[in-house]
This record gives sequence, C-alpha cells and structure tokens, in this order.
Amino acid sequence: MATTGWASFGRKTSLGAVRDMVKVLILVEGQTEEAFVKNLLAAHLRKHGVAVVPVIVATKRLLTGDKKRGGYVPYPRLRAEVLRLLNDSSAARVTTMLDYYGLAPEFPGRATPVGNTALEKVASVEQACAADIDNPRFVPYLAMHEFEAMLFTVPTEIATSFGQPSLQASLQAIRAAFKTPEEINDHEETAPSKRLGKLFPGYNKPFYGELIAERIGIERIRGDCAHFAAWLTKLESLGSPPPV
Repeated sequence: MATTGWASFGRKTSLGAVRDMVKVLILVEGQTEEAFVKNLLAAHLRKHGVAVVPVIVATKRLLTGDKKRGGYVPYPRLRAEVLRLLNDSSAARVTTMLDYYGLAPEFPGRATPVGNTALEKVASVEQACAADIDNPRFVPYLAMHEFEAMLFTVPTEIATSFGQPSLQASLQAIRAAFKTPEEINDHEETAPSKRLGKLFPGYNKPFYGELIAERIGIERIRGDCAHFAAWLTKLESLGSPPPV
C-alpha cells in the first residue's frame, strides 16, 4: 500500500526530518478531531520524535473512488478503514480518536461494557476492539465520552471563546458535578456536546472545538483527563526526541 500522509508534514518540517520520526496514523471521525491532531497533537509529539497523520474515516466509498467523510460510522466500515491503514507498512502504529458516546451498537463491547467506572467501561470496549482487529500495531483510543469533554478542563476558556462570560457559572457547575471532565456522561441529553448546545445554540464543533482546545493546550488537558493522558503517553513512548 502507498504510504499515507507524509506530504502534509512537509510544509512545517523537512521531509527528511519527518522520515526519521516514528509514523502513527490516527483514524478520526471528523474535521474537529483532524484539526486537533494536526494543530495540537502533532506539534507536541514531534518533540518526542513521533509524526502523527490524521485520517478522517470514510463513511462511504463511491464507485468513482471518491469518499464521504465523517458522520455516523457503522462498525464494519470502521473496521475496514482500520485494516486499510494497517496495510501501510511505514506506520509503526495505527490508532483512533473516536467518541465513545454515539459509537455504533455493534462496536465490539459497546452493548455490554465491563466495569464499575466510566474509565473501566471505556477501557473494556477498547480492549474488545483491539481483540477484534487482532494486530499488535493497532492501539484503539476512544475519547471519554466525546471530544467536547476535554473542553471542560477549563470552563472559563469555553465561555471566553463563546464571547459569553455570563455562561461561566453554568459551565463551571457542570464541571464541578464530575470528578474529571472525561466523566461527563454519555446520555443523549447530557453528553458534553449536548450540554454546550443547550447553553450556546450557536455552538459549532469544527470552529469552537478547535479554538477552545488550542486555548486550553495539551498539557492542561492531559492534567485533568487521565484516559487521554494514558493514550498520549503511549504515543510519546514510541519515539525519541530528535537531535537539536
């Protein structure tokens, strides 16, 4: 299979330097996650000698060879995309950045997650997915409970980005109701994105999601979101810092 994604890194880093790094393909479900990987995660991991390439999952491949990207993804399609990326022998690892909330019911382990805590349940579903793919180069990651949960790391940054300082108290109350941002639950009415939409009807995930995440920064997200932090540590450990 042809290698995936190196051209996009040539604009910021020399191609030779990138090729000396460990390549990781990240299957993401939409533009917001793609931007997060390109603009925040890539810069952080480059310091560890790891070059990450986001790939938005194709929800449908057309006869013309074109593809529709993002949106609801049935597990068979997701599985096919993971296996396709694993065919890229230049990638040391293939991982995912998908929202736990809204996963297809046929996703391995999703119907009957194992554990008492949200973290245990998400980990059990990741393990079930890894077992189904059965490839040591595959490291699944499911965002608890969705991308927007990380934004609650700093509620004031959400209110500031919305230009609505009056929302700060409501946002802080949501955050205070949970031990960590990642535990903000996955019910249809109370998932993080649903809460943001109710408080701010103009919420647009691709625009505000990237903006707020950049304002918060990787390190503050890592400090409050243990599941994300564990995934980030795994990715960091794949490489070594490039020479200065």
